[in-house]
Amino acid sequence: MSINNKKVDTLVVGSGQAGIAMSEHLSNLGIEHLVLEKNRIAEAWRTRRWDSLVANGPCWHDKFPNMDFPHDPDSFVPHGEVAEYFENYAKMIDAPIETGVEVQNVLKNKHKKGFTIETSQGTVVADNIVVATGPFQQPIIPKIAPQNKNLYQIHSDQYKNPNQLPEGAVLVVGAGSSGVQIASELNSAGKKVYLSVGPHERPPRKYRDRDNVWWLGVLGTWHETTPPQRPIKGFAVSGMNGGQSVDFRKMGHEGIQLVGMTKAFTDKTVSFNDDLVDNIVSAEQSYLDNLEEMDRYIESNGLELPEEPEAKILMDMPDAMKNPIHELDFDKDNITSIIWASGFGYNYNWLPFDIFQENGAPIHNKGVTSEPGLYFVGLPYLSGKGSSFIWGVWHDAKRIAEYIEIQRHYQHYQSSKKTE
Repeated sequence: MSINNKKVDTLVVGSGQAGIAMSEHLSNLGIEHLVLEKNRIAEAWRTRRWDSLVANGPCWHDKFPNMDFPHDPDSFVPHGEVAEYFENYAKMIDAPIETGVEVQNVLKNKHKKGFTIETSQGTVVADNIVVATGPFQQPIIPKIAPQNKNLYQIHSDQYKNPNQLPEGAVLVVGAGSSGVQIASELNSAGKKVYLSVGPHERPPRKYRDRDNVWWLGVLGTWHETTPPQRPIKGFAVSGMNGGQSVDFRKMGHEGIQLVGMTKAFTDKTVSFNDDLVDNIVSAEQSYLDNLEEMDRYIESNGLELPEEPEAKILMDMPDAMKNPIHELDFDKDNITSIIWASGFGYNYNWLPFDIFQENGAPIHNKGVTSEPGLYFVGLPYLSGKGSSFIWGVWHDAKRIAEYIEIQRHYQHYQSSKKTE
């Protein structure tokens, strides 16, 4: 199919979970649309994940409503099979996706509605554009990163498995989902691992026979409209090994050397803030408070769920917490690698509109921007805590598709009054 000079009502950019969800809801409303993808369907799930990664939520929950995974509902699906799921879903809904087409620039049409979109395969004209390129656009390595050519440095986005790292110890910077899983895998592979732990959330993976995603649902947490703090804290939760609660004390006892938040580098050293204990204990207190809230919910709703008193018992502090390390020497401590689990930034250089914050994040109201016809879906906290998760994207896309349909009705209105 040639897309050059094609005209559509709505152009969707990106064919990951957000773009596919958007296509489904646009089709349900009879809105003509086209989805453009510069790589393959669900490419991030295919190639921008490490080999052993599984979804962070059980597959009874982390799915679209109209298709189940062919797995035990309580299992955590390998990332490659998540990609296959979305490819099959796109086929099921007959999504009009064109792969291998990169959107390069967008121009606002003069004196008429809509946009002209310049792509690697020609020009498309559309009344609306939905940006569905996801939250993991541009890996961020902080400016404090050392300029030491002897160190092997990669972002977690580039990590695949322990075999790609050189001999020697590794420093993992960041204690969110990616950092803790990578650190655990490297430790299990026999690597000496230093894990830099900053402020974070540490929910239980499962409590009293219910997964964390269930608790987020019944307690209303998924619908929190703004993050509780900025910048958003690391979210230490994992589906590894069938799903286990992240416990930094346990990681310390298993041989991972915990250190505080990374402070600064010289050519030969790295220093850390004296905040390791505070960061861990603060997250543990929130964890315990969370368990108490869950207990109250069970009692007030008369649920018969098994008691789990052991979940509230914390292990003794490992030596890393009792005697924190504040500095490491790359040579003396044989550190040859750094993995930056330091998050992602935005890259919308193909959208020359005045709708972005200084950090590149789009300014929007639940996905609707001040530029008529320009929308976003799939971003963290687009409408609530669940917005960047698989199931949350589906519901956000439905709302944005309905908004587009409402705007179409306004655009098609004609006055019943006749002019003389």
